[in-house]
Amino acid sequence: MQFQQIDTQSIDALMDVFYAKVRNDKTGLGDIFNTRIGTGEEEWSAHKKKIANFWQGMLLQSGDYNGQPMKAHLDLPPFPREFFNTWLGLFSESLALVFAREEDRANVYMRAQMIAQRFQFMLYESGH
Repeated sequence: MQFQQIDTQSIDALMDVFYAKVRNDKTGLGDIFNTRIGTGEEEWSAHKKKIANFWQGMLLQSGDYNGQPMKAHLDLPPFPREFFNTWLGLFSESLALVFAREEDRANVYMRAQMIAQRFQFMLYESGH
């Protein structure tokens, strides 16, 4: 089902579609997530809920996200920078499946690109 607008239901659907792709990714990205989050449905459900809250804040100015996404990524063992391209590719595929309107897909993807760029700068260029 494709959604006609960005709302909590469409963001939840995006998390379901996207993280199903991530969990099954064979490039190595899936391994990073499965190692960090776990492989059980309970762990993934909690992660999807947390990240959905993050996106609700970004896209709807709502939600109650209070995590530290940069710190969570800085705490990971080193991983190839190319995984950000894989992440963005899976995210783009997921957006195409979830949102009917190109305008919504472009809006969310632009924000994902900005996040990926910021994380890459902090992980690989800032000497954190």
